[in-house]
Amino acid sequence: MSTFRDLFIWQKSMNLVTNVYLITNSFPKEEVYGITSQIRRSSISIPSNIAEGYGRNGTKDYLKFLNIAIASLFELQTQLEITYNLKYITKEQFDIINEESKELERMISSFIRKVKERN
Repeated sequence: MSTFRDLFIWQKSMNLVTNVYLITNSFPKEEVYGITSQIRRSSISIPSNIAEGYGRNGTKDYLKFLNIAIASLFELQTQLEITYNLKYITKEQFDIINEESKELERMISSFIRKVKERN
């Protein structure tokens, strides 16, 4: 693997960010500095930490950043539920993006286990 861009978890997380941005475009304007900003930042944190961890020296640092990425994913999942509860997104939108986030959660968790086993 020559770059973090080759990691499937990075590619999937980039897709998730794109979908989050598309969904949040329709949020109320008064939320631009509230939940809209927060949900976008947590989504951006996922691929950013995967990439940063990849560029670090050693397994310990890599695992640290992978764990930050999954923590940001959990934060995003919570924020998605909040936006659904506030009726900023439909049930269909929530189900689609929530399933996408759960799939990424499984993938990152599996990747973390594999990195630990290699050490």
